[in-house]
Amino acid sequence: MLLCGLLAAQETNPPKQTAAPAQQAETAADQPQTVIRTSVTYVSTPVWVYDRDGDYVNGLQPDQFRLFDNGKEQQIRVDVSFTPISLVLCVQANSHVQGLLPQVRKIGALIKPLLTGDQGEVALIAYDSRVRKLQDFTSDADKITAALNGIYPGGDANHMIDAVSEATRMLRSRPQNRQRIILLIGETRDLYSEMHLREAMIDLQLANVVFYAVDMSRFITMLTAPAPTPRWDTRDATMMGNATLPSGVPATPTTVMQATGSQGGTAQFLPMMIELFRDAKAIFKDNPVEAFTKATGGTEYGFHSQRTLEDAIQRLGEQLHSNYTISYTPNNRTEFGFHKIEVEVTGRADIRRVQTRPGYWIGQR
Repeated sequence: MLLCGLLAAQETNPPKQTAAPAQQAETAADQPQTVIRTSVTYVSTPVWVYDRDGDYVNGLQPDQFRLFDNGKEQQIRVDVSFTPISLVLCVQANSHVQGLLPQVRKIGALIKPLLTGDQGEVALIAYDSRVRKLQDFTSDADKITAALNGIYPGGDANHMIDAVSEATRMLRSRPQNRQRIILLIGETRDLYSEMHLREAMIDLQLANVVFYAVDMSRFITMLTAPAPTPRWDTRDATMMGNATLPSGVPATPTTVMQATGSQGGTAQFLPMMIELFRDAKAIFKDNPVEAFTKATGGTEYGFHSQRTLEDAIQRLGEQLHSNYTISYTPNNRTEFGFHKIEVEVTGRADIRRVQTRPGYWIGQR
């Protein structure tokens, strides 16, 4: 009898139900939708100061620096002493560059003394059609050397942008008071990455990573690469578009640019980068390395022999150990869009040039 009474009470006093689906949709439509925005609370940028002879200027004091973010002066912190380095070394390891890999394996002993020093740490990624983490962050020079010796050539693909994205993810976990560095040794092109250039560049800047590259000579890799497996091109002729020049048209820089749509190096970088951030056409599709280095304030070096590779590592080490690090919390971080960074140095008449990254992007999501 007690059970029957409880069931009857439930039928006569049903629980309060939620609104009907149509009513819920109406209510949701009336309410403003939540917008998630990308916020930037901490910006760190390397700064190099050069004199009239092109040499690095050392010994500057923090109060000699002024930084402007979109023209607004910021309250900054300047580290004039050496900042410890967290570096991810990304090495292209597909079949196309297998002739240069023996030279890359020999630089293991140079990484710690020339680049990171005793306080630094290094991780290693190899990439072809896969992105393989061969060594997590370590300060042990023997482990770095062993990991480099373990690199072997893989498939034909070149997932360079995917490798940069993975290296950025690894560096994001490192302390903010360290220099976060990516050093890529490989070709400047990318083949078949899943990550888009724009998203990878935004991730680099939000993580305060500086990107450097030692470019493998495409001429050398072309000469030393094994013959590719022949494949039939099954595309219809109408799908080829303007990939080739019409018959009888000479292959001049102008006609090639008109046929391919490439802007090459003729345009200024900053407007091109802003267009890329706005999700425009992939301007740097043939050379994403240029986009990464210029957008983060890094540098490209060349590599076509053992000597030039070692020289590039030495020059990069001098650059890493000659920079000042400026960090700040933007006082205009609610301004969405591209934020241009400019740095000035006062009290020195012999300064010719101040180099830093051009800026960063705050977007709406």
